[in-house]
Amino acid sequence: MKRYRILQYDFDTRAHWLGLAIADDWELKVKQMHWQNRLNILDGLMSEYGRDGLAAKVVNFLDLGPSPLSVVAFHNKFAHQARVAFVMGSYYPALTATCALGERILNHLIRVLRDHFRSTDEYKRVHGKESIDDWRLAIDILERWDVLLPDTIGAFKELAEVRNRSLHFDPAMDTDDRPEALNALKLLNHIVESQFPAYGPQPWFLDVPGAAFIRKEWETRPFIREIYLPNARLVGPCHKLEHVNGTWVVHDIDYDDRNVSDEITSRTPASLAPATSLSTSTAPGSSMTLTTMTETYPTRNS
Repeated sequence: MKRYRILQYDFDTRAHWLGLAIADDWELKVKQMHWQNRLNILDGLMSEYGRDGLAAKVVNFLDLGPSPLSVVAFHNKFAHQARVAFVMGSYYPALTATCALGERILNHLIRVLRDHFRSTDEYKRVHGKESIDDWRLAIDILERWDVLLPDTIGAFKELAEVRNRSLHFDPAMDTDDRPEALNALKLLNHIVESQFPAYGPQPWFLDVPGAAFIRKEWETRPFIREIYLPNARLVGPCHKLEHVNGTWVVHDIDYDDRNVSDEITSRTPASLAPATSLSTSTAPGSSMTLTTMTETYPTRNS
């Protein structure tokens, strides 16, 4: 009856709110709220990136757009560093870092997942290898293992082209480093949005408004087991979330030992609940008990 719910993720929406146009027909109170939000974001950016050249840094920050809503994995830390480099005006370091991170993501996926595919011919090609610098080979293997989605494959191939023309000597890079860096970071965003989102239309998510649950049939897939389940908690339809001092506390109860389909879970969760309340530790006359689980996860948002 339980499903895994994503509770650990990373995002930054400040670029969206900073660039949001304030319409003339909005109520004065709403306008004032958005203006104050802008001032707060600008103060935060000045503290984070420094006062000198702040106008150019703000333009760079807006051009990057929001940081994607992503599960916490091996890409978040370095993706953030590449974005910081771009905002600071270090375009070529941002470009090379993004290209290196693309290759690192491919290698991480192969290293983490390959033991699940020992019986495949592809495993023999990567067994024991510390890394692969052939993007085509890495993408092909992950595609054959049914790991990468079509949109992700396309974005990786485009980023590979950016890498090849950026890391091999090209005099034009002396003046064109910013647009190429921005292009690379946008492609990286697309890879994260399509392959590592914390919520979305991907086939492994249940269609539940406002929450991200993993479909039962996907729980055993190697990619989901290694990347998503460490970011999730197994909860039932009666669970509640409480945010305490930057930590999610998950309140749940014991459930009947029966299986239900994903469709039933997503449409009518209330009908699956036992006759007990989360406000009590033990349901009167039964052995159902309240279980409290604590999960801490980092987020960057404003």
